[in-house]
Amino acid sequence: MDLFVVPTDPRSIAFEFMGYVAAILVFSTFYMKTMLPLRIIAITSNLAFIIYAILGHLLPVLIVHSALLPLNLLRLFQIRRLLRQITAAQTGEFSIDVLVPFMTTKKFKAGESLFRIGDPAAELYVLREGSIRLPEVGVTLKEWEMVGEIGIFSRHRQRMASALCQTDCKVLVLTAEKALQLYYESPSFGFYVFQLVIDRLLTDLSRNRVSINTSTEAPQG
Repeated sequence: MDLFVVPTDPRSIAFEFMGYVAAILVFSTFYMKTMLPLRIIAITSNLAFIIYAILGHLLPVLIVHSALLPLNLLRLFQIRRLLRQITAAQTGEFSIDVLVPFMTTKKFKAGESLFRIGDPAAELYVLREGSIRLPEVGVTLKEWEMVGEIGIFSRHRQRMASALCQTDCKVLVLTAEKALQLYYESPSFGFYVFQLVIDRLLTDLSRNRVSINTSTEAPQG
């Protein structure tokens, strides 16, 4: 049988055409560097192979790509859903209420410390009632503000400042393990923590610049 005979009837032409299209699409998937276009090309390839198999009565090929098609559709749906979640997390507001089911409640007396600078970071906290002061950075927390997240997500897992109770306080506590799990599972929480850390670092940088400028402009005695 000559493999290079040019077909003449429409069915044979369509059969060979779909074979070439399917092969090109499979080849193209190896050049995809991101998952979204890869899944789209893979789905198109599955459809091309299904048509090719039907035209050529190729049952094994039909079975394989009929099974791969819903799998690729599922993965595409999951990727699109993740992208929507990330977009919503970038533009929306994160509610601390989402964390409450994963947190425990602790009470501290006035003068007690949640942690001291240099301590190992094993938990993050949300102030529910009372007043907490971060003396190294000159910040007083408001109710429902989070503290301790920088230590948890830093490389060395150490506290970067102290947290002292100015009054009797009630705080919600989230363990480092659960915080890291939520960070990977919830784009909204991940972006919230990321933006919170950046905002605080920028605030500290701005405060340090003001302090340096003030000391530089002070009159010499």
